[in-house]
Amino acid sequence: MRVGLFVPCYVDQFYPDVARATLRVLESQPGVKVDFPLSQTCCGQPLLNSGMSKDCIPLAKNFLQAFSGFDYVVCPSGSCVSAVRNHFGEILGESDSLRLEVSRVYEFCEFLHDVLKIQKIEARFPHVVGIHQSCHGLRELRLGKSSERMDPPYSKLRKLLELVRDIQIADLSRPDECCGFGGTFAVAEEAVSVAMGRDRMSDHLRAGVEVITGADMSCLMHLDGLARRAELPVHFRHVAEILAGDIV
Repeated sequence: MRVGLFVPCYVDQFYPDVARATLRVLESQPGVKVDFPLSQTCCGQPLLNSGMSKDCIPLAKNFLQAFSGFDYVVCPSGSCVSAVRNHFGEILGESDSLRLEVSRVYEFCEFLHDVLKIQKIEARFPHVVGIHQSCHGLRELRLGKSSERMDPPYSKLRKLLELVRDIQIADLSRPDECCGFGGTFAVAEEAVSVAMGRDRMSDHLRAGVEVITGADMSCLMHLDGLARRAELPVHFRHVAEILAGDIV
């Protein structure tokens, strides 16, 4: 199958190792051929978050053109995937062809779990890990159970991480709590965002985690900034880095 790798702006600029880890994991899977379209740009999520839907139209059209012809499009960011899959229809107009196009766009863990259904990972990560389940991933992509729903407990991130040798996954008291980032929310409501992030961090620290992981580097970036300023003894890694065997 032909897979187009969609790399979010902030990953491209600040966390290129996450993109490279995503690529390595995808290319290690049998039958998967990965390409990176150079014409891709921002998906427009910051504009959508700020209510500037019309300004996002050129970006949405460019995205669809850049990734046309692929069997799947895979991205290491639940929020960016949600912007494409759940909100492009609002700005471009719903149609059968658009629904088909955006249905091929998958978050990285979702793709490994739902499409490839992988059962084995050649990686070792001897650390106590806490999973941060981002809001977009939970509530718009259903990567795991959120507390307001009566679904049976599940987490696609956890199922994948359990395939990694020597990893210890911590059980949190509030596994689906928001970190407070929320994209432009962290700028518009800085004090509230910081308070939420510190509260989220305290749950991980109580569980004794050494590394906090997740499917959205944006949320991890927010928590990492708070942790560094407070000089907390915790590291941050995107789930792709762990699955690729990158050791802290």
